[in-house]
Amino acid sequence: MPIAIGLRCWTALALAGAMAAAQAAPALPEALAAYAQGRWPQAEAAFQTLAAQGEPVAQHDLAAMHLRGEARAPSVATALHWLLQAAEAGFVTSQLALGELYESGRLGWKDLPQAVAWYRRAAEAGSPQAALEMGTACFLGRGTAQDLPQAAHWYRQAALAGDVGAMYILASMYEKGEGLSADRRLARYWYAAAAQAGDEAAPFKLRELADDEATP
Repeated sequence: MPIAIGLRCWTALALAGAMAAAQAAPALPEALAAYAQGRWPQAEAAFQTLAAQGEPVAQHDLAAMHLRGEARAPSVATALHWLLQAAEAGFVTSQLALGELYESGRLGWKDLPQAVAWYRRAAEAGSPQAALEMGTACFLGRGTAQDLPQAAHWYRQAALAGDVGAMYILASMYEKGEGLSADRRLARYWYAAAAQAGDEAAPFKLRELADDEATP
């Protein structure tokens, strides 16, 4: 995994694992090791070299260093440049990060339609977090036209991938018939899945549904 730079994880570090490193350029593990050891100038120089050679993980991690203020001359514009390079190469983590960056306003402006465009690409490539973001965008009509059936589609993708919040929202949509046909059986199924995954509100919803069904 690359260095995490999303809005929801500015302070969390996740260095590229052995599998990603093995599939990338031979110098990447050394660059990641330098970063992990806090040798940021060496890490930045190594990421810069690899990024210029077209290595998406290095491009992403170099962008992360700029966004986190760890580069020698941090620049959001430079971060955007490298995220775009990695994202256009198909690096899903960068596609998701671009969505968050355009949504956050860290560029000096917000561009919600552009954020949705990148969330969509990442979601279509299999990112559960991006699917969740697409569900929310379609549900609220944020950066795209409101489309409840599409919201249900994306929440379902995120829920199937294990996202607890998506499970709860999908259950609520089935319960209320928002964007899909009301189906209390499926509402119970997804509330139960959310409860099993640790959602605190889901057990109350399950009891509420059971009480409603028991009432003559």
